[in-house]
Amino acid sequence: MKIGVMSFAHTHAVGYTTLLKGMGVEVLTCDPDRDSSVEGEVRGAEMAAQLGVDHVDTYEELFAWGPDAVVICSENTRHRRDTELAASHGVHVLCEKPLATTVADAEAMIEACEQAGVLLMTAFPVHFSPQAAQAKAAVESGQVGELMAALGTNNGYCPVGVRAWFLDPQWSGGGCLVDHTVHVAELLHHITGARPVVVNAVKNQIMHAELPGVMAETGGLVTITYDNGFKASIDCSWSVPQHAPTWGGLTLELVGRTGVVEVDAFATRVGGWDSRHNGRDFWLPFGTDMDAELLRTFVGAVEGRLAGGNDPAPAPDGNVGLLTTAIVQAARESAETGQPVEVSLPG
Repeated sequence: MKIGVMSFAHTHAVGYTTLLKGMGVEVLTCDPDRDSSVEGEVRGAEMAAQLGVDHVDTYEELFAWGPDAVVICSENTRHRRDTELAASHGVHVLCEKPLATTVADAEAMIEACEQAGVLLMTAFPVHFSPQAAQAKAAVESGQVGELMAALGTNNGYCPVGVRAWFLDPQWSGGGCLVDHTVHVAELLHHITGARPVVVNAVKNQIMHAELPGVMAETGGLVTITYDNGFKASIDCSWSVPQHAPTWGGLTLELVGRTGVVEVDAFATRVGGWDSRHNGRDFWLPFGTDMDAELLRTFVGAVEGRLAGGNDPAPAPDGNVGLLTTAIVQAARESAETGQPVEVSLPG
């Protein structure tokens, strides 16, 4: 199988490329758009050389190579362009989250892939967390009773330095509301199946205001009301200090009438003290590699299509990407207006 990696803009591109190479997949990278990068970023052919994979300079060359699929890791506002380009070549797509920065773009991406008959999957690795699977089973079996509320957190470093485009709405579509709402929103959909109806959100730039290049919100809180009356709040802030032992994490607490279930997606780790380098705490993760599970699922789906099958895209598919994009779009509007905003979804 041949898979192209479109752009090194997103930090996950390096990990995805390495994992695909380890799966025995033929990998070709392409990183033609580097106008969002800052001085000191390693991208393009130099990054490919470090990873030990081949590289081409243009997407024309990438698609002339004849990939079966692509993994899109470009800046958020380029996802639609790159997905439509892949679909026009009949190539299956795994797109980094958020799927898009507007509902209109997400819908166009889904339509392009449907018209071309290719898979569209959204890169939500935490979907593959064993804890998420256990929480889903507990909710579906009725162990916690009727769900009433949930509290989710997806906090992280403020992305200053390399890949600083996350801080520039021109490329990211927004700050932490865009970056860190979608993972928890996807888990809520995966576990509960409920449909979001109304969103309330607040944001600010209080944290990290002294850092250069901060052009979007660094703190945010999103509250979602679902069609069954269930309510969930998501703390999506870039609130993890730069000296913390890891980039951040994701938690979700679901409260039912007869019980509570908790998810801590990155809890499987051992900690220690690094006395040789920075003299700071460090964490060593172990257990399920969620990125690897995501890629194995996508590769398996592509293999099925290449063998003549016609199964739909595996979850989280483009429709899940659309749902989470709609939540973020409503959150951004709510944070600007100070009013609740209805979630814009087809049907």
